[in-house]
Amino acid sequence: MKTHRIKAILAGLALALSGMSAMAQSLDDVVLNVYKEVTCGCCNGWIEHMDARGYHSNIFHPDDIQAVKTELGLKPEWRSCHTAVTREGFIFEGHIPEKFIAQFLASPPTGAMGLAVPGMPIGGPGMEMGDRFTPYDILLIKKDGSHEVFASIKDKDEQH
Repeated sequence: MKTHRIKAILAGLALALSGMSAMAQSLDDVVLNVYKEVTCGCCNGWIEHMDARGYHSNIFHPDDIQAVKTELGLKPEWRSCHTAVTREGFIFEGHIPEKFIAQFLASPPTGAMGLAVPGMPIGGPGMEMGDRFTPYDILLIKKDGSHEVFASIKDKDEQH
């Protein structure tokens, strides 16, 4: 049953992607399909961060979120607690600050699958804990299975 539900989600995504090109778009047009555990509060914080900046989110609670990530091609080392997918098929994994998603969408790199912030770094959008902050990298993940550093966030203020 779980496999059928995941396949249905992915088939719907593929249908939405058919005939669309991966080009820059207005933030007014950006809809994020966000896959998360029903109980994850930090995911809700990230969704609020994105929606407050003009994005629109459709939230899904799959029975097996790891299976969804696998079907999308996300390697285990790229994973976090939630996965957002645009209608063009770009994947944004984890607590990525909006400004970097906007930068990516303005000019998607050739061969890019999306961006990822592996794990759950303290102080990132949705992971705020007072003044605490853990530096982290935002990875550019590529369709060929490789990745490189898209941005290094060394200070809380670099996120905005």
